[in-house]
Amino acid sequence: MTALLLIRHGPTVWNGEGRLQGQTDIPLSDAGRAAVAQWRIPEEFRGYAMIVSPLQRCVETAGMLCCTLTAPPTPRCDPRLVETSWGDWEGRTLDELRASEGGAMAVNEGRGLDFRPPGGESPRDVQDRVRPVLAEIAAAGKPTIAVIHRGVMRAIYALATGWDMRDKPAHRLLHKMPHGHALLFDVAADGSPQLVRIDLPLTEEAAP
Repeated sequence: MTALLLIRHGPTVWNGEGRLQGQTDIPLSDAGRAAVAQWRIPEEFRGYAMIVSPLQRCVETAGMLCCTLTAPPTPRCDPRLVETSWGDWEGRTLDELRASEGGAMAVNEGRGLDFRPPGGESPRDVQDRVRPVLAEIAAAGKPTIAVIHRGVMRAIYALATGWDMRDKPAHRLLHKMPHGHALLFDVAADGSPQLVRIDLPLTEEAAP
C-alpha cells in the first residue's frame, strides 16, 4: 500500500460566490491566501512527494504549503488532476441552473456518476483520467500528497467506497468538502484507492 493525502486548494472568489469553477483558471482570493497561510502539512506526511493540478489555485496553495517546510518537495504538475470540466455552466451557480433548467437538471443530477453538463465531463470521466495517476503512484511506491480540487477528491472517494453519487455520500464531510481538511487513502498495487481517514485538519483550529 502507498499512502496518498488529498488536499483541496484554498478558497477563491468564485468559491465564495458559489460559482462552478471547473477548469476556469481562478486564483486564490485574498481571503483564500490568508486561510492557506494558516495551514500546515501534518508532521507525519512531511517528506512525501507532491503532485498538483496545473490550475493556479492549486499551484499557489501547494507553493504556500511548501514554504512552511524545512525540506519541501518539488511539486509536479499533472494535467490529469485538473478539476471536472463544467463546460457551458462554468461561472454559474447551481441555484441558477436548477431554476433555469428545471426538470432536466433534476434528471441529469439523478444520473450520479454519469451526470454531465453541456460541453463538460462526468464524474466517471474524471475517474477514468485519474486511475492512471493512482496506478503510477502505486508503482512508484512513494507516499504522495496531491493538491487538487473538490470534484477530483469526490471522484477518488467514489472509487474507494463504491459511492454512485446518486445520493449524498456516507461521510457528510464529502458533501461540501470544506477547505482546510485533507483525506487520506492507501493505494493498492493495482492502483485502487482505499479510504483511511476522512477528516485530517490542516490547522489547529480545525482539529476536533
